[in-house]
Amino acid sequence: MAVAEPRPLSVIILAAGQGKRMRSDLPKVLQPLAGRPLLAHVIAQARALDAAAVHVVHGHGGEQVRAAFAGAPGLVWVLQAEQKGTGHAVATAIGAVPDDHDLLVLYGDVPLVSVATLDRLLASARRGALAVLTAEFADPTGYGRVIRDGPLGSKSGAIARIVEHKDADAAQRAVHEVNTGLLAARAADLKRWIGGLKPDNAQGEYYLTDCIGAAVAERHEVQGVPAADEAEVHGINDRAQLARAEALLRQRHAAALLEAGVTLLDPTRIDLRGALECGRDVMLDVGCVFEGRVTLGDRVRIGPYCVLKDVEVGAGTEVRSHCVIEGAEIGRDCRIGPYARIRPETVIGEAAHVGNFVELKKTELGPGAKANHLAYLGDTRVGRDANIGAGAITCNYDGANKHRTVIGDGAFIGSNAALVAPVTIGAGATIGAGSVISKDAPPGELTVSRAPQVTVPGWTRPTKKKDGGGKE
Repeated sequence: MAVAEPRPLSVIILAAGQGKRMRSDLPKVLQPLAGRPLLAHVIAQARALDAAAVHVVHGHGGEQVRAAFAGAPGLVWVLQAEQKGTGHAVATAIGAVPDDHDLLVLYGDVPLVSVATLDRLLASARRGALAVLTAEFADPTGYGRVIRDGPLGSKSGAIARIVEHKDADAAQRAVHEVNTGLLAARAADLKRWIGGLKPDNAQGEYYLTDCIGAAVAERHEVQGVPAADEAEVHGINDRAQLARAEALLRQRHAAALLEAGVTLLDPTRIDLRGALECGRDVMLDVGCVFEGRVTLGDRVRIGPYCVLKDVEVGAGTEVRSHCVIEGAEIGRDCRIGPYARIRPETVIGEAAHVGNFVELKKTELGPGAKANHLAYLGDTRVGRDANIGAGAITCNYDGANKHRTVIGDGAFIGSNAALVAPVTIGAGATIGAGSVISKDAPPGELTVSRAPQVTVPGWTRPTKKKDGGGKE
């Protein structure tokens, strides 16, 4: 017998809540989790499921929310101008969903549900059931209780209805199995049940969960799908819950890195706020933050309290403590830091050294080149095996425009030299310490620019005047 093709999937994400308990001007779904808005995590879940369409229901701060995702393709924005409950929110978007689609309802403030859990929920819906994601909570306060056929609190009977916390009596509140709010069904069925909702409850709202009672009344199968664990389905409504979600995500990321063979000196002290790809035998010390897309080659070592954003680091390179690196490409077998700052559009060649309190911006540092102490190189190309002395800087900004400095292979820039761009230092040239170089320096020669040294005979330092009592 031929296996039926799976139906297309549409996703509705409910993201209209204000989030008063956040005490923030930022809409709740834009609060950051691991460097991305809460809503971004939920949209990523939908995309991982190959959804044909993702409908985002927005309300409070809607313009901010839409602006935050202005570049995201394939989102259908639906305004819920008046918040009348979850059923009303779904009703505002469901008309645009084809009847023959499967429909999954997600929440913009429930960002940690695993794709594996959602796959199980969808599998149940594709077999024809109204699939409801449930969880067993030690403290179910505030959540709708799952009421099944049979004795109250039974987990074996069919789901009969969901009773919201505010509408539940004492016996129902003693039930620990809760409705997470996430559900999946055939779109045509959910449209029918949504159309029959009434605001007959303590809040005067249209509850999405009342669709379960409607399905039961039709003798339609309602299947509870348990979440893998309680933590993945917690909603985020305040700063404490946001912090707990951050900690959980940190644990997940650390576990994945350890499983991939990365050494973490303390798995509780690493923050991944993007995508991190590691080669073999990579070691990460405590307090490191990775943002954007970061790639670390084999045997890379990252020292404590470094921040890397959109960086590629070659095999065998060591980044010592307290470095900040953004938008850069670092070659093999380099030594960076400690306390180095490497800014965007910087490329560092193989076996180069960038030392303490050195800042590079839009600079190419050639293979084997060294800038070991207290230097600034901006808009600069440094040749192979060149040496930049302590305190040397390129003066690349004239107050209006940026200018480029070129330093040839094997050049030696003495300490406290200032290279006033645009300027070229020839290959093998030497610049004397303390020089201000505003004209091209020829290759292979010593160029010095200093005021004459003068000693003033008999000069004495000024002294403080004493008052009449002999005190200073």
